[in-house]
Amino acid sequence: MKNKRSFFERLTGSVSNEESPEKESKVPMHSKKDVPAEEDAEEGELTVDVYQTPDDIYIQTIVAGVRPEDLDISITRDMVTVRGSRALSREIDKEDYFHRELYWGSFSRTILLPQEVDVDASEAIEKHGLLTIKLPKMDKSRQTKLKVRSN
Repeated sequence: MKNKRSFFERLTGSVSNEESPEKESKVPMHSKKDVPAEEDAEEGELTVDVYQTPDDIYIQTIVAGVRPEDLDISITRDMVTVRGSRALSREIDKEDYFHRELYWGSFSRTILLPQEVDVDASEAIEKHGLLTIKLPKMDKSRQTKLKVRSN
């Protein structure tokens, strides 16, 4: 019986030595024809950096090879989900590869935020394959004075 693939194996598309008949450290699986039927629904998981400044929370991830219009970023006040797909531009025969590590296919990542953010003021910028999402923090301690109007 085949074991479930690890996070690293899903991320890179590789399989471990125990599952591979070859002697290499890993034999990647990239195209749908290489992936067993029970793994067709699996997605790769993006690696991310999440950090904060006094006013904002930032999420950075590498999305090289993915067009900005092929990215789907969903934001709520306490969670961000990034989805997309990286497509192989041409089919290369398996025997023509010397080494394969790149992940091809759909991917997603959901990040729970440490603090609520202002969804409407959030922005995403992709530059040279690096996606940076800027999420302004909600200031719960901010107070405002309301003037009472008389009708």
